[in-house]
Amino acid sequence: MLANAGGDGSVDSFLNQSSTISNQLALISQNNVGSTGSFIAQIAAQTSQERNDKKAQEAIDALTASQQAVQPKNVLDPTIFLPNGTTIDTSSNIMTMPDGTQYDTTTGAKYVDPASIIQLANGAYLDTKNNILTLADGTKIDTVTGLKISTEA
Repeated sequence: MLANAGGDGSVDSFLNQSSTISNQLALISQNNVGSTGSFIAQIAAQTSQERNDKKAQEAIDALTASQQAVQPKNVLDPTIFLPNGTTIDTSSNIMTMPDGTQYDTTTGAKYVDPASIIQLANGAYLDTKNNILTLADGTKIDTVTGLKISTEA
């Protein structure tokens, strides 16, 4: 302002300088309002996120508490012995016949320990416990003798 004070002293010069200063002050005020609005929006978003996080944590805590409140109990013995020598493992749902053959009691299918299975790329698999290679088409081959056991399609 003092730098421009050396004008010609006319009213026109004074009004032009006042107008420029007024515009600059309005721009400062406008930037201040914009910055304040942006800051308030940032705080609102942060508060909303914190509130959502708190509600999610409360829901997780309630779910955990409800899951721990009721614990299912297996009322069966861990192993059931039948008169013919068959045993049923109720914790893993496996029935073992006297000859050692095992069945899954849930599906009724023959049970093969997953640790003794080797999957091959063409869909075939090798049962290392029983030494049986099952081809992709269902053909079973005894790996000790090399004889075909059966074909299932």
